[in-house]
Amino acid sequence: MKRLAALAALLLCLALLGGCGSGGSEGDSASSDSSNTSVSREPEPGPTPQVAVETSSPGFDATGVYREAAPGVVTIRSVFSEGAAEGSGFVLDQEGEIVTNAHVVTDESTGERKTAKNVYVEFPDRNVVPAEIVGFDPFVDVALLKIAPAGLPLHPLELGDDADLRVGQPVAAIGSPFGEQQSLSVGVVSATDRSVKSLTQFEIFGAIQTDASINPGNSGGPLLDAGARVVGINQQIETNSGANDGVGFAVPVSAIKRSIAQLREDGTAEYAYMGVSSQALYPQLARKLGLDTTFGGLISEVVSGGPAEQAGLEGSDEKLRFQAGQYRTGGDVILQIDGQDVVEENDLARIIAAHKPGDRVSLTVLHDDQREKVELTLGERPDSPSSG
Repeated sequence: MKRLAALAALLLCLALLGGCGSGGSEGDSASSDSSNTSVSREPEPGPTPQVAVETSSPGFDATGVYREAAPGVVTIRSVFSEGAAEGSGFVLDQEGEIVTNAHVVTDESTGERKTAKNVYVEFPDRNVVPAEIVGFDPFVDVALLKIAPAGLPLHPLELGDDADLRVGQPVAAIGSPFGEQQSLSVGVVSATDRSVKSLTQFEIFGAIQTDASINPGNSGGPLLDAGARVVGINQQIETNSGANDGVGFAVPVSAIKRSIAQLREDGTAEYAYMGVSSQALYPQLARKLGLDTTFGGLISEVVSGGPAEQAGLEGSDEKLRFQAGQYRTGGDVILQIDGQDVVEENDLARIIAAHKPGDRVSLTVLHDDQREKVELTLGERPDSPSSG
């Protein structure tokens, strides 16, 4: 009996020791616990960066991404007639181009869009220099700044590609949340092809949703892939608390590239415009309406005087409540644009956004139960969708 008691006591002791030692093991990285941990890095000139790292995926080197990208991430300070604002940005090239969000250098609190009187860029090495606003694009919330690069060790970030992003893919965000400069958070791509608010009444399509912590001050900073390439600009959060609730959004780098190319030319960006609002059909709704299709963009409204009205397209004149949703019915259904099917909610806007004002497109339209070809010349997008 004494031997059995001693053996039991020994086993209990070993079990307790094993439990104490497991807390720091690498196996815990797969846990659903989202508590923050610290990551050390090689010291660099300037203030010690604050690094807040959430759960990371196996094979994703958050420390390496930070080491590579952080020197190219900057803090943006904007001064307005009344007050100031702070956000983030990143270095685009050795010529001194800086990218950030348009809302970091503009103010619409009075109902009128105003640009900052002065903009300053602070680098990780504590250098602070004035910047010129080359231009801003309110439709995708992108601004292009320019600084004098002389004497500054600029570290441009590489622009990546958002076309192949997959849900679950690890990403990192670097910026200045709540003024805490050079902060890192990591997470995954939660969803792609989201629609989020812009600075106009049009939405930004193709946005990237992520659970990497994004808070006030992160705006304009880069969202990075495993290779430290920019796949988006952190733009906004969905929150009930005013801070990060695990649902953040970034403007996709494909939209950023297109915007920057236009801003370099004359400081403005133009987008094509059809002049319709629509709802995506799905099989059950199409059957309910007796339509000879299972997909398409059901036109809710045609803007008066817009390109669609000029081409003869018709909007809805009835309302239907079906499967807990409300739909405007009776209008034409756009099935294809230049041979591309209109299936998902954002397909119509995405296809049009790939064109320029003045481009002529060919539509396949379901009108009065008949398929018809309609030629349409695209206009230039106004600030408001209701404008002709």
